[in-house]
Amino acid sequence: MQITVDIPEELVAVLAGSGQDLPRAVMEAIGLEAYRQGRLSGYQLRLLLGIPSRYELEGFLKEHEVYDYTVEDLEKDLANLSSRQKARVDKSA
Repeated sequence: MQITVDIPEELVAVLAGSGQDLPRAVMEAIGLEAYRQGRLSGYQLRLLLGIPSRYELEGFLKEHEVYDYTVEDLEKDLANLSSRQKARVDKSA
């Protein structure tokens, strides 16, 4: 599908960012937002943006500050850290 969007000329450089072409910036913005909302999977985002590997997708997401780290992930990590610290203290005692 091809979509045409009219953007005022004075906003093109602002929206595209330095050195990036505006059509690519728009495609990335649409894809990132759909991914954030859970409407696109990582695989679908890769297809949309032509990103060849999951590793490169992770770099792209990190670059745009999009993380799959949930509150549940944090709680698990904190519990794991707590149990490791306790084991270390028990071992040294």
